[in-house]
Amino acid sequence: MYRFLLTRQWVILTLLGLVLIPTMIELGFWQFHRHEHRVEQNELISRNLDAPPVPVAELTSPGHTVPRSDYWRTVTATGTFDTEHEVVVRRRTSDDDRIGVHVLTPLDLKDGGTVLVNRGWVPAAPNQTAYPDVPPAPRGEVTVTGRLKADETTGSSGIKDLAGLPDRQVMLINSEQQSQLLSRTVLGGYVEQTEPAPSGDLPEQIARPDDSSIGPHMAYAVQWWLFVAAVPAGWIILVRREKRDREQAAAEATAAGTAETAEEPAPASA
Repeated sequence: MYRFLLTRQWVILTLLGLVLIPTMIELGFWQFHRHEHRVEQNELISRNLDAPPVPVAELTSPGHTVPRSDYWRTVTATGTFDTEHEVVVRRRTSDDDRIGVHVLTPLDLKDGGTVLVNRGWVPAAPNQTAYPDVPPAPRGEVTVTGRLKADETTGSSGIKDLAGLPDRQVMLINSEQQSQLLSRTVLGGYVEQTEPAPSGDLPEQIARPDDSSIGPHMAYAVQWWLFVAAVPAGWIILVRREKRDREQAAAEATAAGTAETAEEPAPASA
């Protein structure tokens, strides 16, 4: 009664199950690794945000690529804002998902050198080619505290670096690009300002990165692995159902044949 497993329909169904099982196992591990990466990143964020502030020049220098281990480190920088060379970074969202720009202002350091400071979010101008209304940076010498971030690239951010933008507007926060525009060296990476707070409502400073949520990846991993167990269980249920249906059909055919034989008239005697 199990010879039906050799039929084309059942061979295809069995092969499909054999392909699905390793695929779903791999998808489960993919989600599990994403969960591990999220947990590791949360630990890195918490550790770096809780570390004592250090001068920005201790962690970066001109041309330096900020390593992942230094992301979100709290740094300080003392100097004077160069508002003449301030730019805005297009297509950035606020905490409540409004579209606007980030204000990127060079800070000329007291001890020499320049570092880029992301002062926060402001609404974009109604006209895309116009420079938005940006509250002025503090005048005179100021000490900025913030989170150290790595230069943005198209590969790391997914943001296309468009050409031909209006004056003083950019797509990416990139120290090398700004160094060319400023014609002077700029420390690698940039500072996401947290102090001093703006005197008004704008710019809206960038929110602290989330270091508590682990996301749904572990639940997705368990879900995929449950699907793995469901495939052979479902296959067995279908096989048993097919076997039962075939046995029932055979029994009904036998019963029908017996009834037909019983109903045949007896041959007439000579």
